[in-house]
Amino acid sequence: MQNLYDLSSSELESALAGLVSPPFRIRQIEEWLHVRGVASFDEMSNLPKELRASLAGNFTLAFPENIEVTTPAPDGSRKYLFKLADGNRIEAVYMPMGERTSVCLSSQAGCAVGCTFCVTGFFGAGRNLTPAEMLGQLFTIRREHSIPSEMLNVVFMGMGEPLLNFDHLVTTLDIMSKTIAPKRITVSTSGIIPGIDALAKLEHRPNLAVSINAPDRKRREEIMPITSKYPLDELIASLKRYPVEKGREITAEYVLLAGYNDSHDDAVALARLLRGVKAKVNAIPFNPDPNLPAWMKRPQDAAIDRFVNTLVKNGVRVTVRRSKGNEIAAACGQLRGKTEPPPRRRRA
Repeated sequence: MQNLYDLSSSELESALAGLVSPPFRIRQIEEWLHVRGVASFDEMSNLPKELRASLAGNFTLAFPENIEVTTPAPDGSRKYLFKLADGNRIEAVYMPMGERTSVCLSSQAGCAVGCTFCVTGFFGAGRNLTPAEMLGQLFTIRREHSIPSEMLNVVFMGMGEPLLNFDHLVTTLDIMSKTIAPKRITVSTSGIIPGIDALAKLEHRPNLAVSINAPDRKRREEIMPITSKYPLDELIASLKRYPVEKGREITAEYVLLAGYNDSHDDAVALARLLRGVKAKVNAIPFNPDPNLPAWMKRPQDAAIDRFVNTLVKNGVRVTVRRSKGNEIAAACGQLRGKTEPPPRRRRA
């Protein structure tokens, strides 16, 4: 049966038109779905019982099954493991941040991009998630923690490359926009240029975050093999033409690897690379994992400070991501969607 959470607002209206009347009932159903995120038709208490039964006989509201939640980390973060209908598993992260809360969502079951510093890519490619599977992560976490929509930030920085799942992502963003302003939603990409250009054409755009991770093409392709298809100079050109709303910036994400891309000269080169791009740098000290190459290390605090200070001196606005959820393998680059050991693989 058709999952109503897989439909955009206009598609939902079309799907219900022949079954639901009068028309105001469709608006009630849309509010139950897109505003309240209910998991069953029985929760739609202001609909006649006969209509709820008819909806249940023709459609589904299936979400991924929440099968495990970690014990909270010291910072309050919790990692959620979801099982999909086909047996695939994905992870999402709840991150309390004072008055606001961030929820990190996955967009694919696995990832074909294969960044060498990311555990998800180590486990290999998977399939695109449907809108229902993405929204299910959000609504499950939001309801469990009773998070008001106005206090919620959403980041597509979990498993997968969102811009390789563009159509489903757009439907998901359309539904989220009913309760969450686009400026509080961020889509993170490894630099899929056609996807960035397509995102630029949306009427209501989320924030854009782009993984840079090296100031030159050679090293970037060493740690991000897919970027050979989307060269660094062409990526920067796409960011320069990307429409950025007043008061917003593109986030240039930069994973700091000790002795590889964290020197003073690297910071100077990065500042030069980003000239003409309305962007800030988010420096992300590497989060280690036993499945990742042994040479990859987190820089010392002094090296991180030097890198950041050099960027600032060169006119770049910069923040340092003090990753939440490290203790529960929920930090940047650590999501895997697996509970079993990975297949043995030779590490570089």
